[in-house]
Amino acid sequence: MAEVATPKIWINRAVFLAVAFVLVVVQLVPLDMRPAIWAAPDLLLLVTLVWAVRRPSYLPVLVVAAIFLMADLLFGRPPGLWAALVVILTEALRKRSKNMRNAPLLLEWGTIAFGIAAITIANRLILAVVMTPQPPLGLTLIQMIGTILVYPLVALVAHFVFGISRPAPGQVDGMGKLL
Repeated sequence: MAEVATPKIWINRAVFLAVAFVLVVVQLVPLDMRPAIWAAPDLLLLVTLVWAVRRPSYLPVLVVAAIFLMADLLFGRPPGLWAALVVILTEALRKRSKNMRNAPLLLEWGTIAFGIAAITIANRLILAVVMTPQPPLGLTLIQMIGTILVYPLVALVAHFVFGISRPAPGQVDGMGKLL
């Protein structure tokens, strides 16, 4: 059945695109020219996962694929691999979003942590199989753990700054359709 997009959905999609654009630009700006001894959390991934879990209607799959493919090209990663893994994860979370509506934050965080660990391991294994140069394992693990630990903070910012919260059971949109 076709889903009618209300103006609020379009506004929130535009907000997601703006946030994603800002995060990509901030990552591209060189702040320090020394080699990194630690890797920052992947905030683009976290923002995408928060949107996918809490309001999947605000996040079309083609937007996720396009943003992460663009990020792959800009950051010098193998084109399409990380984008495909993120699309798979967001679609899995989208299917579980109704079941996670009443779940406590700890269960949501655990689900997200498992997903982040799974796509990080899958990415490393696929790159190893095709013998592509990879960043050191330590940096990858630091980034994965940092990304997992920062998730509750990103979820709070998304809730209080952008209004991205889980719909209440029985909540309807402006058209009277159950969320």
